[in-house]
Amino acid sequence: MTIAATGAVAFLAVTAAHDAAGQTHVAPDPGYRAPRTVDGQPDISGIWTNDTLTPLERPARLGDQEFYTEEAAAAIESRSREMRERDNAPGSTRTTSAGNLDRGYNWFWSDPRETVVYTRRTSMIADPPTGRVPTRPEAEARAEWLVANRTDSHENMSPYSRCITRGVPGSMIPNTYNTGNHIFQTPGYVVILYEMVREPRIIPLDDRPFVDSKIAQWMGDARGRWEGETLVVETRNFTEKGWITPNQNSGRMHGVPVSPDLRLVERFTRVAENILDWEVRVEDPNVYTQPWTLELPLKRDMSYDLYEYACHEGNRAVTGILGGARHAERQRAVNP
Repeated sequence: MTIAATGAVAFLAVTAAHDAAGQTHVAPDPGYRAPRTVDGQPDISGIWTNDTLTPLERPARLGDQEFYTEEAAAAIESRSREMRERDNAPGSTRTTSAGNLDRGYNWFWSDPRETVVYTRRTSMIADPPTGRVPTRPEAEARAEWLVANRTDSHENMSPYSRCITRGVPGSMIPNTYNTGNHIFQTPGYVVILYEMVREPRIIPLDDRPFVDSKIAQWMGDARGRWEGETLVVETRNFTEKGWITPNQNSGRMHGVPVSPDLRLVERFTRVAENILDWEVRVEDPNVYTQPWTLELPLKRDMSYDLYEYACHEGNRAVTGILGGARHAERQRAVNP
């Protein structure tokens, strides 16, 4: 079931819910039709942000609850607003005018995650119904090992920490900042420029075959086609060096590896002037017990500024982290 369909089910007769700040969750009009490009395709171009308060996986405390109530969604957004105000308030012994000093990044540096998704889903994972990714135990063990041993070698660190890539679908999964995604359309191609790591993804729309399966790539090999109002993108040929989502805020999915058998099918559907529904179906029998689906509405914001992501911190930090770990080992050897 698509995001728009689940949104209609979740909202039923309720078409708008207002939180305490006056923001609105609007269910898209089922009759909406996107404007057209010069070659007659649905226009999905523009800057689309992916910031949201909705977690990747459903919190265990929610059990089988697939959707928040209107009141619960408003309460989550209100708590987040209060936290931002508190963490940015000057005058405390633990704050400066830039914000809370107890945080790695205060809210000044973060993109404003203000709302849950308009469907009020309790997780980005829409299938299976548990709201959890069906990882194989061996994949979870590998992820835990990589995280626990990341200071042993640069090869154990995430490709994101090493300033290489966030991969697919990781590049679209929200982080706390640099949440912009600029989509360009030209006849025969769609290009997505991800703000984080500043990585362009070029998607041809013709009938060309996939590259040879021996050619493995960090971002895979993508082919797109239009099915009515929806851009469908299939991606194969991934390198096994990647992680499915290297974001540290992705919880237990941080470090879950990619195998050469990974196959993604994405669907981009503009369902309102400022809403682009993104859905990705993930298949990798080496890593998951069954395919799973992630749904995330993107928000159009042409006033959003995409900044260059030079990733100097990662380039410099890797040598520092490894050097610090070797120093600690030497100290332990001298003083066991």
